[in-house]
Amino acid sequence: MGILKGRTALVVGASSGVGYGCALRLAEEGANVLACARRLDRLEKLTKEAEGMDGKIVPMTCDISKEEDLDKVVERTIKEFGKVEILACIAQGGMEHPTNLIDTTTELALESYNTGPLYTMLLMQKCFPYMKEQHYGRIITCASGSAVSGTPGFAGYAMAKGAVMSLTRFAVKEWGKYGITTNCFLPVIKADNFDSSPQGMAAMEQVMKISPVGYFGDPYKDASPIVAFMASEGSHYMNGQMIGICGGIQILA
Repeated sequence: MGILKGRTALVVGASSGVGYGCALRLAEEGANVLACARRLDRLEKLTKEAEGMDGKIVPMTCDISKEEDLDKVVERTIKEFGKVEILACIAQGGMEHPTNLIDTTTELALESYNTGPLYTMLLMQKCFPYMKEQHYGRIITCASGSAVSGTPGFAGYAMAKGAVMSLTRFAVKEWGKYGITTNCFLPVIKADNFDSSPQGMAAMEQVMKISPVGYFGDPYKDASPIVAFMASEGSHYMNGQMIGICGGIQILA
């Protein structure tokens, strides 16, 4: 029996990278998953890959910058499964326009905020009544080492990820009494498009140089087991933690 047998999860950003790997792992561990993202074809691929697993994946398109879409995915989760116990906010927008601090505009910074901490906050608020009523919830947020040590060229992104970390801490203090734990992970994991651009290739080369374990992490193999534990009953006393999944590149404590 998987560690998430019978649980229900809403995974945001499930069409690629860490989100894809984590949605697949949660289903493998027995959770029923509402998997949402913008690219339906990738979600359908994910759903097909999960066939035969203990948990079921239901795909749904979602634009995280639109609050009406966030309402719809929560409503669909409740309609399909009757509850929502796990919320994993892994999606992050604004990566299409990496900029240095001197070139970061209000518009670019707000793009990162709207598709990072703000959508995460809204989904947390929308799932909260269900989690409070059942006195059980696992909220998992996703930040970045860029918010801790700074990564030149990603100012807006790093600012937004810092806000995600702060949001996580507030939920811990205010919602822990309702049986809801909130933890954040900071991944250094190979994304799908790293091989397709000079910037991605350079990033992979840099990670390989500085990684104590000598390789670039894989979404399913390296990230998803940790996220599955964060979503499980076994993590009930872990609350407000910033967990690096990075092979030792970022030592947070």
